[in-house]
Amino acid sequence: MPKIEKHADGSFCWMELATTDQAGAKQFYPTLFGWETSDFPMGPNEYYTMFKLGGGDAGAAYTMREEERKMAPPHWNLYIQVADADRAAKRAAELGGTVVAGPFDVMTFGRMAVILDPAGAAFCIWQPMQNPGTTVTAEPGTVCWADLYTPNADRAKQFYEGLFGWSMEPGKNDPAYLHIKNGDEFIGGVPTVRPGEMQVPPSWNLYFHVTSCEASTAKAKELGAKVYEGPATIENVGRFSVVADPQGAVFSLFEPATR
Repeated sequence: MPKIEKHADGSFCWMELATTDQAGAKQFYPTLFGWETSDFPMGPNEYYTMFKLGGGDAGAAYTMREEERKMAPPHWNLYIQVADADRAAKRAAELGGTVVAGPFDVMTFGRMAVILDPAGAAFCIWQPMQNPGTTVTAEPGTVCWADLYTPNADRAKQFYEGLFGWSMEPGKNDPAYLHIKNGDEFIGGVPTVRPGEMQVPPSWNLYFHVTSCEASTAKAKELGAKVYEGPATIENVGRFSVVADPQGAVFSLFEPATR
């Protein structure tokens, strides 16, 4: 199983489920992805659940507090690595983003901030200290891609390229889809949404690698998930579906095409 010792700046380095039913999430996701769980106390009657895969860290979950529930439904948080969280947060504000929280230290693990891009899509920045983020990759049960849903792809391109140094360019087979490239690695994309066609709020959607999209989608549904789209085929790329867990957190399943 490929291991990660250090993420590159600008890469997706951590995934975190904000949920209203942490105990339920500890049943749903390990059954779907084969994860193991490990709980760490956060305070009175609160704990942080680490999702483990093959001995490595694949993500985490926590219970949303009341103030967060008023702002957003259950969701997956996407963390992006930066060299300096304070500098990145300042730059995000200069580019038209909103710093919702931070920058602040997460004990001795790292320094972070929560940011909204100009359209309102939320993400976190992470400056690692003791915790590098996810330590497993390229295996079923790990995040392999992320799409940004936004009503203004041109504005998103300006913001994210200016903040992270990404390259966001039209795909060769589908010019309406921007591919996000961090250095030499393709990490995500931006579907083009025409005015009036936005069916979801501005947000990031995480894709989890699975062996069989059909089987995993059926399993998710059996476990109480709602299937929004698919399974569907992207020619020469793979098969995917978009689902929401029993609490409503949306994510995608992806089965790469056989090369």
